[in-house]
Amino acid sequence: MLISVITIGGLAALTGRTSALDTGVGKLPKLGYNTFNAFGCQYDEDVVLSQAKAMKDLGLVDLGYNSFLLDDCMTEKTRDSNGRLVADAEKFPHGLKRLTSRLKSLGISSSAYSDAGHWTCAGYPGSYGHEAQDLESWEHWGFDYLKYDNCFIPFDNVTQENVYGRYKRMADAIADRAAKKPHSKPFQFSLCEWGWQQPWIWARQLGQSWRVNGDIKPWWSSIASIINTASFVSSTTDFYGRNDYDILEVGNYGQGEPHGNMTYDEEKSHFTAWALLKSPLLISANLTNITRQSLEILSNKDLLRINQDPHVGGSISPFRWGINPDFTFNETHPAQYWTGNSSYGVVFMLLNTLDTTEVMSFNLTESWAIRAGRLYDVYDMWSHTHNGTAYRNLTVTVPPHGVAALLLNDAGPEQSGVEPYCAGWWQCSYPNGTYYSN
Repeated sequence: MLISVITIGGLAALTGRTSALDTGVGKLPKLGYNTFNAFGCQYDEDVVLSQAKAMKDLGLVDLGYNSFLLDDCMTEKTRDSNGRLVADAEKFPHGLKRLTSRLKSLGISSSAYSDAGHWTCAGYPGSYGHEAQDLESWEHWGFDYLKYDNCFIPFDNVTQENVYGRYKRMADAIADRAAKKPHSKPFQFSLCEWGWQQPWIWARQLGQSWRVNGDIKPWWSSIASIINTASFVSSTTDFYGRNDYDILEVGNYGQGEPHGNMTYDEEKSHFTAWALLKSPLLISANLTNITRQSLEILSNKDLLRINQDPHVGGSISPFRWGINPDFTFNETHPAQYWTGNSSYGVVFMLLNTLDTTEVMSFNLTESWAIRAGRLYDVYDMWSHTHNGTAYRNLTVTVPPHGVAALLLNDAGPEQSGVEPYCAGWWQCSYPNGTYYSN
């Protein structure tokens, strides 16, 4: 990737900071592992422990990937005589409690999966009508996070509730448990509603994250479609509540999905977008044979620190769509120019949605977070290099389906008397009221 900038003067960092009220669990996006896209239902105790050990040995746990989600298929297909969930004895011969204890010894917490309907999506017992009972089982087994799906919905005359009401049943059970055990860590609640009823509007009242799209697939068209959705809902993410764009497909060459066919640049674009959109980052790849390139992508510390920013909870949002008019809904060619604030500088993501290498340019003040009349140090979050100082505009060469992830920090005022006087000359005027014309 080539960056063209003008180098002027010295550097001085400027960071914007906001404070957040600590209202409980889930302030920042969850980082960890998800079994489903890599293994489907074909996982057991040995698979879980081998992936967890790989997380530790590859340095992912130290980077913050410290949660392990058993996504469906972890119980028997029938409850016991008291209506309780029963752990799959064949998959977990030593029990789930022993398994979560071993994960904890590696620095990894455990996450459960269930469903707001009669059954999970893979046909295992759902939690409708068993909310408090199942929560008790998960707590006993050592789980502290719940992904809650939306399959096998009871008839309307049974529930007399819409999707909000069905999810609220579990949210209420979690709240009741927290009230009864004030010194225990509250469950984190992740709603997997698929975006059909606009969860970004209401789900914040119930949980810490909510799915806004259908299941992700390991190819570019799926990634582009989800980014298109994100361009219209990204502003609803903040501390304690965020859009979940589904599992990371970086390095996914497992058994649960067809062989991924994303290029290296497409994997970079996928990870960059998810990290800067402040989505949960849940790896779903067989880590025992992951490629060096995919591991490097997942280990990008610059992007991870933006995702886990302790002071700025909001995500990036589009400031220009690019090849399409602004606010165009296009699943194959989503918005290309994105920006946001962070504790470490102003964030820019330039996404090339075309099949050819493109030169992408923008005016710095197109970003709301940029100060007019200032110079900016340009830091590339993929090459991890400082690439000079930008004056008014920035031009980047981006490969097909590739991405540029830039961090800009204030480097002092522009030189005086430089024309044009205004980077955005429209409505710019002299003190006497005469408009300036570029």
